[in-house]
This record gives sequence, C-alpha cells and structure tokens, in this order.
Amino acid sequence: MRASEVVVIDYGGGNLGSLLAALEREGVDYTVSGDAAAVRAARATMFPGDGAFGATMAALRERGLDDAIRGAIEDERPFLGICVGMQILFERSLEFGAVDGLGILPGSIERFKNAPRIPHMGWNRLETASDHPFVAGLADGEYAYFMHSYRAEVGAATAAITEHGERFSSVVAQRNVMGTQFHPEKSQSTGAALLRNFLAIVRGE
Repeated sequence: MRASEVVVIDYGGGNLGSLLAALEREGVDYTVSGDAAAVRAARATMFPGDGAFGATMAALRERGLDDAIRGAIEDERPFLGICVGMQILFERSLEFGAVDGLGILPGSIERFKNAPRIPHMGWNRLETASDHPFVAGLADGEYAYFMHSYRAEVGAATAAITEHGERFSSVVAQRNVMGTQFHPEKSQSTGAALLRNFLAIVRGE
C-alpha cells in the first residue's frame, strides 16, 4: 500500500468537499479513506468531523478507526482534527450523555454555560496562547468561522482561545496532535494559513 502524504478520514459522516478543495489548492498528495490500514500507513492524518460526538465515536469504533488514529498519534505522525474531529481527542463528551473519546488530551467537551446564544455560529476572533508551529504567524484578533454548541475548556494543549460568553479552546496543539473547533477550510485566509502550517509540519519544513 502506498503511503499518501495525508489521509483524510471518511467515516461516513464528515463534510469533505471544501476541505478536499483546499488541499487540492495546496497541491497535497492525499487519499480519502475509511480504512484503518490506510490511516496506519499514512504519513499524516486529517479528520474533518461533523455532527454529534457520540455518533462520531460509534462510527470510528465500528471501523476500527479509533485504534488506528491512536496508533498513528503514538507513532508521532501529525494528526489534525477539525470540529468534532478536534473534540474526540479529549477524554469524554457530555453531549447527549457521557461518551468516551480517544483520551489523547485531558478534559471533557461540555455545552456552553454562559453563551449569549447557542449554537455559537458565525465569525469570531482567535487569541493565540501557544508558540506551537501550527499557530505560527497567527495574529491575535484574526477571525475564524464557527458552528457548535459544545466546547473544550482552556487547558495545557490550548493553542488559541475564543470568547463566546466564556473562553474556550478554539485551537489545540500538543506535539504532533492538532485540532481546530472551527473549519479552517471555511475560514478564509486564517484557515488557509493554519492548513499550510499543518502541511509544513507534515513535510518537516
């Protein structure tokens, strides 16, 4: 099996079109796959999640993709989780009852408690909180596009913070593990810069 530069995980529930278009603009050698063996062989993995946490984890477990993702991360291969793809990195979510995540990062995904409205939908600002290469060049105040009702609290892996009635992790980055609560492929120049940073990490630049 040829190891693609990036495997984009297709678990039957993600919205892939705009992300694939963004990767094509960057000239990325990618494969779309829901096969655990392809994830294990990939140089890097991207997971654009969409929908409920519990349904996403169930779909990953059914296909053996949960263990494949953990294995790729343990092998120190770059991983980027988008939206729910970021949330599953945590220990659990309280969306529709407690559901275990991958447990790569500590903490729980919980519903906004003090938000002026739910879901948090539309453009909002990022505040950098890390010098991780994934957020290199990201200036405070840049905008990204959000649509979610559950969020990760600010913690050790937080690389950028956003405020919506309360402060939450909008970007996480810890060694080879990265995630965005928003969709970078829908976040114009800010998102494009983050995708380029991820690809630079994949290529060892």
